[in-house]
Amino acid sequence: MRLDTTDKQLINLFQRDLPVCDRPYEAIARQLGIAEEEVIERLQSLQDSQVLSRVGPVFEHSRAGASLLAAVAVPDEQLDLVAATVNRAPGVNHNYAREHTYNLWFVMTAPDEDTLEERLDELERQLRLPMLRLPMVEAYHIDLGFDIDWESLS
Repeated sequence: MRLDTTDKQLINLFQRDLPVCDRPYEAIARQLGIAEEEVIERLQSLQDSQVLSRVGPVFEHSRAGASLLAAVAVPDEQLDLVAATVNRAPGVNHNYAREHTYNLWFVMTAPDEDTLEERLDELERQLRLPMLRLPMVEAYHIDLGFDIDWESLS
């Protein structure tokens, strides 16, 4: 996919500091001088073509409730099925495969610790597989944004 100037601006300007308001895409559109519908269409196109993998906020989870990193030891032939089940569980915001005995990792969030434990217990019952629960001991800020030098990529 070839990116035009507006696509590049959209990627650079809003991979951090997504507007927090009732209509964030409208706020983005005003800044770029295009229509809100065009922002939405462009973002969808960028996702469909796998230029972007995700569009949405990243929350400071400690301010939003409780969260935990978990891992499940899944037989290789069941990995896709188990990943789909994990994805349907309330509070799971992503998962990924790893080369390890515990080969499916995910983060689960909830409004509070009790709800988090209930959700993890229920998922573990559904999966009938061993689950490793890894509560956060120390927080680190990881900036997932990248300053892209479009000229060097041309």
